[in-house]
Amino acid sequence: MSSDLAPAPGRLRSARIAVAACFFLNAVFYANLVPRLPEIKADLGLSNASLGAALAALPLGALLAALSSAPLIRRFTSARVASFGLVALGLALWAVAVAPNWPALAAALFVAGALDAVIDVAQNAHGLRVQRLYGRSILNGLHGLWSIGAVSGGLLGSAAAGLEVPLVVHLGASAVLFGVLALVAYRALLPGDDDAERAPEETGTGTGSVVRRPGRRTVVLGLTALGILAACGAFVEDAGASWSALYLRTELDTGAAVAGLGFVALQGAMTLGRLTGDRVVDRFGQRLVVQVGGALTALGMGLALAFPSVPTTLAGFALAGLGVATLVPAVYHAADELPGLRRGTGLAVINWLLRIGFLLSPPLIGVLADATSLRVALLAVVVAGLGALLLGPALRTRVTAPV
Repeated sequence: MSSDLAPAPGRLRSARIAVAACFFLNAVFYANLVPRLPEIKADLGLSNASLGAALAALPLGALLAALSSAPLIRRFTSARVASFGLVALGLALWAVAVAPNWPALAAALFVAGALDAVIDVAQNAHGLRVQRLYGRSILNGLHGLWSIGAVSGGLLGSAAAGLEVPLVVHLGASAVLFGVLALVAYRALLPGDDDAERAPEETGTGTGSVVRRPGRRTVVLGLTALGILAACGAFVEDAGASWSALYLRTELDTGAAVAGLGFVALQGAMTLGRLTGDRVVDRFGQRLVVQVGGALTALGMGLALAFPSVPTTLAGFALAGLGVATLVPAVYHAADELPGLRRGTGLAVINWLLRIGFLLSPPLIGVLADATSLRVALLAVVVAGLGALLLGPALRTRVTAPV
């Protein structure tokens, strides 16, 4: 896109704030529900297995809907899909509050999962569109705001539960308030086609020499490498979310309060890494940052598992979180710029593969833990770090400036 057609600086800043709001709201919506799940279980008289089966509808809906995001973005633009999708997500989660039985609950969560997947791709696509105009990295900061939104939503839901706000009122008010904010954000997002800022050689619309497109095998290999990189990030994140507390309790014999600090260490370091990651990526390039991060993840968790103690374990999870902080944003950027694919397709495929990684990680580590020990199973985090180190060359070195 030529510089004379670029938005004014104030308009571009507004678009950046608006897409940041989309990331924040996307995280707030579901995190806001999590503290009320015990209440939902009690109100519907569900067993643990029944609640777990209903919650499984969320990732199932995401997996089935993720690949539909690319045609939706091409048809309606990422701005509309992200903002109006957030409004629909709020309504779907409100439906959880009024679900009279297990099938209705599972259906509402299925729809929420499907919407979350589509919104995730759309907001990343729009964030990358704004990033192209800035000519420097901003996507890590957007993912950092998602992390802050998740914490904020959890605190909001906990406060509502503590104040005994009726669930239908709580989620209804959230749907209205956050839905209005999403519509306000839409007005500030970039208008028009999502390819408007791409160079002619990126869109294949150049009028000069014929643009050579990579073969299908090259595209598949590129997506495969990026998909494995995304899965490496999923394994590290899930290790902190699903297994850190259990590892600290069973392997290191800590109390419940200390056991929760493993997740806090990983998520806190990851959030800090994302909020500061854009400057680091601009300085050193996303390829080098991801590779160094992979080495940091492998080294940190490797030392923690080799010399098990509470301090080394917390430090290991923190280094792992910091190491993968920029990994998923970098993979999204590389997938969005991958030549030979229609707009949105690379992002949609990587988002789908990432969710498969999150789906496979808990049972895989669980099976390894049963066969050996959880300490041995968590070597998967070390392997994931080494994977990021070895596959880092699949990423672009720099975020290119607009033309």
